[in-house]
Amino acid sequence: MNGPAQWVIDLPDEAATIQAATRLAGELRAGDLVTLGGDLGAGKTTFVRALIRSVLGDPEAEVPSPTYTLLQTYEGPHFNIVHADLYRIADPAELAELGWEDAAENALVLVEWAERAGEILATDRLEVHLATTGPTGAGRRLTLTGHGSFAGRLARARQIQAVLDRSGFGEARRDYMLGDASVRAYERLTDEATGRKGILMIAPRRPDGPPIRLGKPYSTLVHLAESVHAFVAVGEALRREGFSAPEIYGAELDAGLLVIEDLGLEEVVDANGPIPERYRAAVEMLAALHGRKLPAILPVEPGQQHKLQGYDLEALTIEAELLLDWYFPYAAKRSPNASVRLSFVDQWVSALEPVVSGPKTWTLRDFHSPNLIWLAEREGHRKVGLIDYQDCVLGHPAYDVVSLTQDARVTVPEALELQLIAAYVRARRMAEPAFDVAGFTAAYALLGAQRATKILGIFIRLDRRDGKPAYMKHLPRVETYLKRCLAHPALAKLRRWYEVNLPGFAPPPEAMHARNDADHPRDAAGGGSRHADAPADG
Repeated sequence: MNGPAQWVIDLPDEAATIQAATRLAGELRAGDLVTLGGDLGAGKTTFVRALIRSVLGDPEAEVPSPTYTLLQTYEGPHFNIVHADLYRIADPAELAELGWEDAAENALVLVEWAERAGEILATDRLEVHLATTGPTGAGRRLTLTGHGSFAGRLARARQIQAVLDRSGFGEARRDYMLGDASVRAYERLTDEATGRKGILMIAPRRPDGPPIRLGKPYSTLVHLAESVHAFVAVGEALRREGFSAPEIYGAELDAGLLVIEDLGLEEVVDANGPIPERYRAAVEMLAALHGRKLPAILPVEPGQQHKLQGYDLEALTIEAELLLDWYFPYAAKRSPNASVRLSFVDQWVSALEPVVSGPKTWTLRDFHSPNLIWLAEREGHRKVGLIDYQDCVLGHPAYDVVSLTQDARVTVPEALELQLIAAYVRARRMAEPAFDVAGFTAAYALLGAQRATKILGIFIRLDRRDGKPAYMKHLPRVETYLKRCLAHPALAKLRRWYEVNLPGFAPPPEAMHARNDADHPRDAAGGGSRHADAPADG
């Protein structure tokens, strides 16, 4: 932003003042500076008390005035709060005697009479001013002014409130939802008057990373969505095809803001892992999707379209190379030399070429348990709710199947995996008797190996570069999936690279046998298969 940003809000009564303070509290964090001023009787005490109580999460918290103590501190659940009144400060140096620096470090700081502090206060701040309005002074007006880095944040907060107002959630309670590994953020919206629910999706346009090849960043090379336009286009297309993607209630596309339908909290897993019947419904939903002729160009809004990119050889190979960049140094305790890197790329290019030239469909890419919601009240394929598909590309149908059946975050027992493959193949063959089972299972193994290879690199990167160690617990599971896929006979040359360069990646003999069985067209289709109706393991 160039210069400060301003937001003026009229407050008809005390309830509106409290609501405005509560909304503002949700935008604040540790290290923020908020300066407070206003007319006598304009409601500043009411505003500050409501703001502090909201941050503390305690509507009954005692919030005394700091007029005489000068500094009032509070221990919040996420960060501390310092409320200061500097009216009696004659010289900014007096703040040091009060222990200002220690109290204010990593705290939310609220300051009245901030001008008495001179230049000691940060230039990045939010200025809050309350004034009386109207001929009798009974009205109230809140003026928020963002200075420095706060200008952009205030502008974003104003945009969010505008899209909430337009979608009917202007006065809804907003509860932060734990996000994923992306830059997106989510809030659950609840209109407490009507019970209506929604989700606020905050997804600013993805900034370009450093160029890694041909002057292009990683996100461009592998066709990751750069804005919410893709989410809107793919979601609307899925709904037109009769599948359960969230309805969009309101949007500010250029700002990356959406208010969407809340599909609920019912998952396809429980404490014991995958719920077999829900996984089966999900894989059969994929079979229904993959059996249709689907467009490559999707409307976003009048006059605007989104074109699905091909999941091409370059994208698949660059994703696989994440293993060399991150997982290989972790597992092999050394960086790959030029020869190791060249042989890796050569093997992957050779293996992937037939798959890239094979059948294509919408590949949602993140079709796994965290992104699937169970909608028991709906019928047929609409029971499976979809919430993450903005990176959709045109790729081989096996990719999304293996995303589900080799779920990176929950263990899918091999017996259940084989049942799910058989269910998918049966559904495809019922609609298309000439469906190529052997070709599908070979592609399944190859794309499963590619996906596991990529994910191993991503999870190490999340730990080492992004400070998110929680993903490390999933490494053994993904390693197991990779070994399963490498056991397929079609991956013999690729398997040799892993055996030579990453000790421990030789699949056990029983895995080789199981994969050979799964590749038999009669077994995979369920005709006489010993796996087709076996109970799920675990």
